[in-house]
Amino acid sequence: MRFTCEKSMLVTALNITGRAVAPKSAITALEGIYCDASAELTFTGYNMETAVIYRVDAEITESGKCVFPARLFGDIIRRLPEGPVTVAVDDNYKVSVRAGYSSFTISAEPGEDYPSLPDVGSGRSVSLPQSNLKELIGSTIFAVSENQGRPIHTGVKFEVEKDKVSAIAVDGFRLARRTFPADSGTEISFVVPAQGLKEVEKILVDNEEEVSFTLDSKHILFNLGDATLICRLLEGDFLDWRKVVPTNSPIKLTANVGDLSSAIERVGLIVSEKYKSPVRCVFSDQVLQLRTNTTIGAAEDRCSIAGDGKDLEIGFNVRYLADALRVIPSEEVMLELTNSLSPIVFTSTEEKYDFSYMVLPVRIKS
Repeated sequence: MRFTCEKSMLVTALNITGRAVAPKSAITALEGIYCDASAELTFTGYNMETAVIYRVDAEITESGKCVFPARLFGDIIRRLPEGPVTVAVDDNYKVSVRAGYSSFTISAEPGEDYPSLPDVGSGRSVSLPQSNLKELIGSTIFAVSENQGRPIHTGVKFEVEKDKVSAIAVDGFRLARRTFPADSGTEISFVVPAQGLKEVEKILVDNEEEVSFTLDSKHILFNLGDATLICRLLEGDFLDWRKVVPTNSPIKLTANVGDLSSAIERVGLIVSEKYKSPVRCVFSDQVLQLRTNTTIGAAEDRCSIAGDGKDLEIGFNVRYLADALRVIPSEEVMLELTNSLSPIVFTSTEEKYDFSYMVLPVRIKS
């Protein structure tokens, strides 16, 4: 094998694929990065759950396949001088790396030792702009559960309908849903592990270029330009979110997202993982009062709202409120309330945005 390409392209490929490399595995080859220099140059990281393949523009003068030691090869490439890098691998899998006056010789492993990736090529495919997919993930993944007792909720559920795509995440205390229009022509639902989606989100950029994902019965493949990501789908019964999100709430208020978020974050300054305390919210006529007390102090603030909250008093986890408000795309948001034992639901005041963020109440002392 022998190829030459720009250092910057190699660094990008190794950074992206390296995140999917298994740190420890019974299959030694999975601790390395698979390189295939045939019709095109590709690098692959795989941990038996998630695989990332990245294509690099290169001049290939001799084809071949091998597995590079991930950390060592990556450290060498990142520290090379800028410019073209030439990598050659002989029949004994001795690797020569040259750039400018720098040269290294290391050992690789045969490419035949690397496990085959799942074949998802013949599944159903859905396309949407990169920016939409990035926002779908970023505006829901924060609400994914970390409780391994319910593995299905450690991922994000995608619901594809003929004219839209929704992403839903739940963790037992809150729910996040975001929906974008999409001309899919199909109806499917599936749950993608959060870890795989975090890698997808890092690869995506904010533009209108179309990207696609393809499904088979057990895996999903994201086609992300020069990168391809494959991961195993989660199995199980996901929460029927339509039955738990309140509808026709009797109290509906509107607030400026920036003002409400700032007030909640200020009150939350004295709340931490060590000094937990709910924020006490009193929804009055045209004003929301916020108060909290912890062992390190007390805080109080207020925010203007449109509408009368009937002096409804509810306690919430301050971080959950802040997380939801942080991803709301509009300047204004609707607050839907029922009673002191029911959740708050943030929904859109504009037709162009379709979302709902629900936070369950926390018991507060009288």
